[in-house]
Amino acid sequence: MIERKSGIYDGRNKSSAYKDLVWTVATSSDTSAGIEEQTRLTLATIEANLNELSSDKTRIVSAQVYIANMLDKPLMDSVWQAWLGVHPQHWPQRACLGVQLEGNVLIEVTVTAVRK
Repeated sequence: MIERKSGIYDGRNKSSAYKDLVWTVATSSDTSAGIEEQTRLTLATIEANLNELSSDKTRIVSAQVYIANMLDKPLMDSVWQAWLGVHPQHWPQRACLGVQLEGNVLIEVTVTAVRK
């Protein structure tokens, strides 16, 4: 059975799980902030969503990061790397794409992780 967790997102769930896999998505709760703070807030939501479905950031196997301005990628990367807090050889596979996001949203992150 697919487990879904509804959230603040229009037309989608914030998280889903099936057997040993978890999928979740997040944007910043404060779109007036800059890219670094929006990244921190987005990753905090990702972490909470993963915990809610019996996973955590150390179990992420794949991530997609969508940012509104690719010039912000180095700033986002520094927050991402600090958040992961582990040696780079243990980081998940990740893609980063520059896209047009709605309103003042500067970042959106989706991840796939394994349950504990």
